[in-house]
Amino acid sequence: MGRNTGWLLALLLAASAGAMAKNGGVRVENAWTRAVPAVAPVAGGFLTVVNDGGSADRLLRIETDAAQRVEIHQMRNDGGVMRMRALPDGVAVPAHGRVEFKPGGYHLMLIQPKRALAEGGRFDATLVFQRAGRVKATFEVRGMGAGG
Repeated sequence: MGRNTGWLLALLLAASAGAMAKNGGVRVENAWTRAVPAVAPVAGGFLTVVNDGGSADRLLRIETDAAQRVEIHQMRNDGGVMRMRALPDGVAVPAHGRVEFKPGGYHLMLIQPKRALAEGGRFDATLVFQRAGRVKATFEVRGMGAGG
């Protein structure tokens, strides 16, 4: 390997290390939503947050141009009755752990989608974490009856 190639490799490795440190090892996998018509008041968002870092983190909010706002919600069984509640303080993501946002559990509520979410489409979002900062994700729009 020549002198210039070694220097370039060292620069790339340093940049990669900086990028990993910037997001604290937090990444988003399998982000998706169900198709909804333009008049739908809400749409559900689902994904998996993976924290490969050594410190716990917290998902605080989600930003996207696809909806007026996004709320973090949880469905839970309360004495045999499924109840949904907003989580304004976000969701903890353990160190070396993962949190799944899926139908019937944690999920995102896209309030007042700004356009129809058509099957096969995509939209971008930014997840904001307490430690990791801003992590970008692209949501895939699946059919209306799609499951996790």
